Amino acid sequence: MADQLIIFDTTLRDGEQSPGASMTRDEKLRIARQLERLKVDVIEAGFAASSNGDFECVQAIARAVKDSTICSLARANDRDIARAAEALKDAHRARIHTFIATSALHMEKKLRMTPEQVLEQARQSVRFARNLIGDIEFSPEDGYRSDPDFLCRVIEAVIAEGATTINVPDTVGYAVPELYGNFIKNLRERIPNSDKAVWSVHCHNDLGMAVANSLAGVKIGGARQVECTINGLGERAGNCSLEEVVMAVKTRKDYFGLDVNIDTQHIVAASRMVSQITGFIVQPNKAVVGANAFAHASGIHQDGVLKARDTYEIMRAEDVGWSANKIVLGKLSGRNAFKQRLQELGVELDSEAEINAAFARFKELADRKSEIYDEDILALVNDESLSGDKERFGFVSLSQRSETGEQPHAEIVFTCDGREVRSRAQGNGPVDASLKAIEAHVASGAEMVLYSVNAISGSTESQGEVTVRLQSAGRVVNGVGADPDIVVASAKAYLSALNKLQHKGERVPAQG
Repeated sequence: MADQLIIFDTTLRDGEQSPGASMTRDEKLRIARQLERLKVDVIEAGFAASSNGDFECVQAIARAVKDSTICSLARANDRDIARAAEALKDAHRARIHTFIATSALHMEKKLRMTPEQVLEQARQSVRFARNLIGDIEFSPEDGYRSDPDFLCRVIEAVIAEGATTINVPDTVGYAVPELYGNFIKNLRERIPNSDKAVWSVHCHNDLGMAVANSLAGVKIGGARQVECTINGLGERAGNCSLEEVVMAVKTRKDYFGLDVNIDTQHIVAASRMVSQITGFIVQPNKAVVGANAFAHASGIHQDGVLKARDTYEIMRAEDVGWSANKIVLGKLSGRNAFKQRLQELGVELDSEAEINAAFARFKELADRKSEIYDEDILALVNDESLSGDKERFGFVSLSQRSETGEQPHAEIVFTCDGREVRSRAQGNGPVDASLKAIEAHVASGAEMVLYSVNAISGSTESQGEVTVRLQSAGRVVNGVGADPDIVVASAKAYLSALNKLQHKGERVPAQG
């Protein structure tokens, strides 16, 4: 009987550490529900002690999700651990994930602690956590670059104190597959009580080997949990990609001999949701979820696939959730049909007021765009104005003029603290003029570090999805806006980013 591989998703914690990928409570809840639908075993919902906002997100997800274990990260101290336990108290199944750095570099330069102090703090933190919640995961941060002898002492001690999962992270993406797999294998062979815990891998993608390293940790090292994120989202070059690990294990079961609980037909939907919420566009040639993942341009390949699909395809597109874009609703569709489609897409709005606001936006879009696709609906419900939260800035209307030989100019009306304001500006193009008109009134002083446009579906009638990334006073935020008019979408994205800059809650850095 094949072994079970546990899928631990950290999109909402480690994934959110990508610059600009910060998510609201409602956005995190939508992703958590999609991960539950995907049948993810463990959802790391956040770092409860890092801010009141993160605490509330972990608490909300713990209350809403029933079928997955909900986990909160915590540094190896009593305050963090108690805060995590409090946020998780309503969860059907809860886990505390505590960590402390164990590499000589981190202990000396970051923690300023001796190895013996780190060992004692690790032991005490797991003991404290074990008295609050039964499921405890321990991670030695920068574990792969730690001295193996010291690492064996720490891991043996925390297992003795009740740690049920041991995660060995390649925090900086330094590992290579064979060495990483053997590193974990040697730890498991040397530690007397290693069989008392599930072993886990958490790999970063700095050298492009996060998935390969994770799979080596499983195959060579004997790990039975993989920590990963949707689309490989994460700080720096990202994390191990959930969709790639899952499909590798399922497609090559002859080699890995493992089962996973994941319902793969929800993979593409999860990928799209995370991409649209964060504004991090999936590259076309991304494995499994990229737009070209199942496309064939070569005549030889096309001929082969038409004769027998498995000549050039090792997976079926429909098995991971790909299907042809289909028209799901039109302007004559009623509110109940719209609400039903939201449920099918994994979107659960919290109140009738939000449903009514979303339906009104849908009707407005249907008057302007004859064919409404699933992607259009997801973009529509990601609009911050549907939320009951009071945002400082809101889009009202825009007019702009652009003519060859003349400098474009724009006039925009938007709300600021509940009051409508009107602003005008000129620019190098209609988008530049529109954003300068907003900035002329707001005077945020923020630096734009990214502006990107993505077509939501494949036609000239498609909504444009714009991502604007702003940086101010050391903070980096993304704003996303969608509209059939790309200039309007740009203004919405800029206002969205400005709203996020207003939220001043400081977050404590977590592990990599």
